Amino acid sequence: MSTLAHTMMTTARSTESGLPGPDALDRYSYAETPAPDRVGPPVWDGGDPELGRVGRRGASRGRGLHGQLVQQLGQMIVSGDLGADRPLVPEEIGQRFEVSRTVVRESLRVLEAKGLVSARPNVGTRVRPVSDWNLLDPDIIEWRAFGPQRDDQRRELSELRWTIEPLAARLAAGHGREDVQQRLVDMVEIMGHALGQGDGLTFSRADAEFHALLIQVAGNRMLEHLAGIVSSALHVSGGPGTGCERPTEASIAHHARIADALAAGDGSAAEAAMRQLLTVHPEVERVVPAPREH
Repeated sequence: MSTLAHTMMTTARSTESGLPGPDALDRYSYAETPAPDRVGPPVWDGGDPELGRVGRRGASRGRGLHGQLVQQLGQMIVSGDLGADRPLVPEEIGQRFEVSRTVVRESLRVLEAKGLVSARPNVGTRVRPVSDWNLLDPDIIEWRAFGPQRDDQRRELSELRWTIEPLAARLAAGHGREDVQQRLVDMVEIMGHALGQGDGLTFSRADAEFHALLIQVAGNRMLEHLAGIVSSALHVSGGPGTGCERPTEASIAHHARIADALAAGDGSAAEAAMRQLLTVHPEVERVVPAPREH
C-alpha cells in the first residue's frame, strides 16, 4: 500500500465529513421535509423545530451563522416550503431564526446570486420560480437531491455525467502525465482498501478525486469548469445513507480499467470503461445512448 494511500485513509478516519484538498465541498445530508401547499406569507411556526434557532446550533458544519441560514432558507425554497413569489421579510426571518439583520441580509444576497430570490425596491425580497434558479450551483444540486425533487435531480445528474465524463476520459487519454497517472492508480488502490475495511468515507473521497483528476487532465478548460458538478453528483448519487457511488468490486474494476486505458493512451477504451462505470441507473442508459464509434 502506497504512502499516499495510507495517509489518505488515516486522515479520512479522523474526519467526519467532506472531501480532501483546498477546494473541498462541505456537504452533508439534509432532512427531507414535506412541501405543503401554502398560501399567503411564509408560516415559520409549526415546522421542523431544528430549522429555527440557528444561533444556538453552533457552527458544527463549519459554515457559521451566515452559512447555516443560507442552507436553511435554500432548502426551504427548493423543497417548496417557500413557493415562488412568496415574500421574505428580513425582520421575520431574523426573529424566526434568532439571527441579526446583518446575517439575514448577507444570506439573502447569497440566495439572490443563486437565482433563488430577487430583491426589488418597493417590492421587497421574493422567491423566484424554478426557471430562474442556477441549477448547476452545487448547493442547489444538493438541496434538490435530498428533497422532494430527489428522483428528478439524480436522474438529471446521471444524464449530465453521461455527457461529460466519457468525453473527458477520451480526451484525457491523449494527455499522458506520469504524475497524474500514478495519482489515479493510487485512488483505485485506496478505494480497494477502503472497500475491504468498510470505510465508505475514504472510498467516496478517493472516488471524487479520481473523477476530478480525470476531468482536469482532459485538457479542456470548459469541461474542467464542470468538475464541481461531477463532485456534487458523486456525493448525492448514493443517497443520504451512503453519500457516494456505492462501493463495490465492480466499481473498482471499472475505475482500474479507465486508469489502464489512460496509461495506454487508448481513448476509445477509456471512454467505453467510463460508460460502463456510469451504468448505475438503467433508465439513464436508455435515455442517453452511447455515441457511435467512428
